[in-house]
Amino acid sequence: MTHPIEKTDEQWRALLESKGAEPAAFQVTRHAATERPYTGKYEQFWADGSYHCICCGAKLFESGTKFDAGCGWPSFSLAIPGAITEHRDVSLGMVRVETVCTSCNAHLGHVFPDGPEPTGLRYCMNSASLDFTPR
Repeated sequence: MTHPIEKTDEQWRALLESKGAEPAAFQVTRHAATERPYTGKYEQFWADGSYHCICCGAKLFESGTKFDAGCGWPSFSLAIPGAITEHRDVSLGMVRVETVCTSCNAHLGHVFPDGPEPTGLRYCMNSASLDFTPR
């Protein structure tokens, strides 16, 4: 499957380094690693603005949709329409729904059906996959 933005691993590494991304950003976004819970810079971050893909800059979430799910990762109840693609993930002996950036296929995290109304969704994201833009 092709995406609007494609690069080699070396190009992604260089891009993330130039942006000052967290050390885990490459493994998280390009190889579906998961940061440890309660360690990400956005887990308890509540500023007003928007969250973007650290790799390509695509807007993913508005800060008003962020909530404290108590799970150890930044959680959102609503994604920007069309910004996220979902895939069935059967790794680690579980069945989950992986979320990736529609523009560049960066692994973001997973979405679960246990979030607040009105969506009932919890987009559980890795901080290392996100970049924040204040209003």
